[in-house]
Amino acid sequence: MRRSLFILMSMIAAGCTSTSELSTRDQKVKLITLDPGHFHSALVQKSMYADVDSVVYVYAPEGTDVQLHLEKIDLYNKRADDPTKWKEEIYLGDDFFQKMLSEKKGNVVMLAGNNLKKTEYIKRSIDAGFNVYADKPMAIDAKSFEELREAFSLAEKKKLLLYDIMTERFEITTMLQKEFSLIPEVFGTLEKGTPENPAVTKESIHHFYKFVSGSPLTRPAWFMDVAQEGDGIVDVTTHLVDLIQWECFPDQTLDYTKDIQLNSSSRYPTDITLSQFKAITKVDQFPDYLQKYVERDSILKVYSNGEFNYKIRGVHAKVSVKWAYKAPEGTADTHYSIMRGTLANLIIRQGAEQQYKPALYIEPVDGATNDYSDQLAAKIKDVQTKFPGVELKKLDKGWEVIVPDKYKEGHEAHFARVTEKFLEYLKKGNIPDWEVPNMIAKYYTTTQALEMAKKNK
Repeated sequence: MRRSLFILMSMIAAGCTSTSELSTRDQKVKLITLDPGHFHSALVQKSMYADVDSVVYVYAPEGTDVQLHLEKIDLYNKRADDPTKWKEEIYLGDDFFQKMLSEKKGNVVMLAGNNLKKTEYIKRSIDAGFNVYADKPMAIDAKSFEELREAFSLAEKKKLLLYDIMTERFEITTMLQKEFSLIPEVFGTLEKGTPENPAVTKESIHHFYKFVSGSPLTRPAWFMDVAQEGDGIVDVTTHLVDLIQWECFPDQTLDYTKDIQLNSSSRYPTDITLSQFKAITKVDQFPDYLQKYVERDSILKVYSNGEFNYKIRGVHAKVSVKWAYKAPEGTADTHYSIMRGTLANLIIRQGAEQQYKPALYIEPVDGATNDYSDQLAAKIKDVQTKFPGVELKKLDKGWEVIVPDKYKEGHEAHFARVTEKFLEYLKKGNIPDWEVPNMIAKYYTTTQALEMAKKNK
């Protein structure tokens, strides 16, 4: 069934044609949104971009997923402050994917939805000549990792861009953690660590019930099915592994066949009651495909939690993710991160003391010299040239990095930053040499961690 509708909406996310085409002609990026099912598909459209056509082509099956997506876009178009001006041309039908491939109305496919078929969508879209801008995770198991590897190879041959949405690189405390780690007089060098005391640890706590763009988020029922969404160990951890690679080995190319060694991995479920499930999804009963995870007719076991310990280029790292039903009043999703250096530890905390807002701390270790304070005072000036207004506040154990409000954009705003970077790569017709091999290394790490966790059960 076909319906052509035009609805004002927001859209940003992808922009890609053959990268060479965009660099040789002044051609607009024409975005295709394919089967949107995750709210990230709408967040990619919360801003507008000079190089992106205002008409967005949406191909999807009929149902709640696409309608929720369109409602969010409409909300962005109608907001009082800086409304977007997207027009969405929509095709709904069971043959939506074939229709997209055959009509070729756009040059960039944006993917954020059910992950079961995402890698197939990626590969077939590239094979058809589209660039792809995809939400994480692009692969959720060892089988789809191999398919993703093939997709990257195909994209290289066809001179197309395949890129995932790594918003956390644009979170200010993470950016500053990386910045300070690159200053030998402040950080020293990165420790190697041990499995018991890793050099780098990143932990993330998320919640199924949350607010997005000011409204309660309705998640699709399939989001609770790890066969469709992916285990927590291959989902949110994608960001954490990406940050470890990006911060510890900046601008360096990683080889997953040599540089990654998994040491241990585990996974465990979050218990969701039927009433909680209703609040999250607005669905009254557990669908048939979830029954295999249901105990005592009312408790859904969602394998959204896990952790793994691995070695990357000789550096021991630990990643963990936890999901709860709902954050306590006044709290939100939180992040903890530590990079251990020979002179200081760089720690991001986001607990009650920080009012659940991320804060970066510099804490000297025993090996720090007596004139460490003087060195830090001198080197903060270098940081301030890149981040004007950043200051240091002395504490008993070290310093807190004070960040001006202008840098605290929030998670939703980071989608625009990633998209701008994607469009930049697209327009230039190239991407840093390390990006693709490091994306491959990232998904190898997460999918192999899942394989190990399942075996350890």
